[in-house]
Amino acid sequence: MKSPHPFTRKKGAKDITESGLKLILAGCAYLIVICAALIFFDIARKGLPTFVKAEAPYINTEFFTENPQTLVSFHDTEGKDYAMSSNNFEIWHKENPSIEVLGEHRLNYSAGGILNPLAGTALLVIFSMLIALFIGVAAAVYLSEYCGQGRVMSMIRLAILNLAGVPSIVFALFGWGVFCYMAPILVTEVSDRTLWAFKINSDTYLSFQGWGTSLIAGAFTLAIMVLPVIITACEESLRAVPGGFREASLALGSSKWQTIRKSVLPYALPGIMTATILGITRVAGETAPIMLTAVATDKNNLPWEGLEDTWSFFGQSVQALPFHIYTLAKLPDDPLSKPMQNGATLAFLLLVMGFAALSIILRNRVRKKLKW
Repeated sequence: MKSPHPFTRKKGAKDITESGLKLILAGCAYLIVICAALIFFDIARKGLPTFVKAEAPYINTEFFTENPQTLVSFHDTEGKDYAMSSNNFEIWHKENPSIEVLGEHRLNYSAGGILNPLAGTALLVIFSMLIALFIGVAAAVYLSEYCGQGRVMSMIRLAILNLAGVPSIVFALFGWGVFCYMAPILVTEVSDRTLWAFKINSDTYLSFQGWGTSLIAGAFTLAIMVLPVIITACEESLRAVPGGFREASLALGSSKWQTIRKSVLPYALPGIMTATILGITRVAGETAPIMLTAVATDKNNLPWEGLEDTWSFFGQSVQALPFHIYTLAKLPDDPLSKPMQNGATLAFLLLVMGFAALSIILRNRVRKKLKW
């Protein structure tokens, strides 16, 4: 019989406890992964039938190229059931005037496609992130590079962290009150609801009467909502850059801003891209802020169609996928509305994943170029 190695460590109670804790932690981690996978699988299983069709080209292009329409369901005297969009119903009715329509039932936004909500969501995400990144990175640079560690700065950082936990409905009410009813705008005629107005020339006033329910109001509201997350993540990324980079740059005669621009910000870009990912995932999924500040329930034209000037683009209300899904969820429980609900949910999930994937790809490319 072979004797055990004299230096072999025997397993005791601590090793058993350690193994048990490892199994528990691994179980929690895999449980989260399994739950997420089941959610994604369920959404894909229910939504994919809306994306495809039985005949060529097998892709339901109308779902992505048409605006939401009313679904009309009915039957004829022979008991044959029909279900079609309102536009197709008008064409069918003209082509078949002899068929009597019985039991007509209409479901709003349950036919057509999601082109307008898809475009509105993309515009809201892009503009809100541009605003949030500009302000957030500037604030993070100031907090990290210029200000000290005094009591006032600690209170400011604590306030930023607290803002990250404020419910989105609070930001929605803030944006609704400030941007929709108080923000300054150049007008030729002052509204009755204006707080005050300043005359600039003979026919132009700077009036604090708000932007109304508009794309720009929704973008600023979403930007303010996501600012705490971006500021915190960017500041941590800037602080992670070694101090030797700053000292070497200053020793070579560079100014403070030149040091930040050339020796700090480039190496903090991966962290800034991470903040962008966090911001996109939150901005794209919010419903309350856009519901009060930006959204239109029904809109025929795309955001860039039929515009008179630049303000017409930013001053218009838009449709958005989160609110579109919310509207569909409020409809009566009807099997005919389920395809649109499931398809819109899957499209929304893919849109968010696409924005996040693009940010991750850009971050990884930047990270490969920057090594120290």
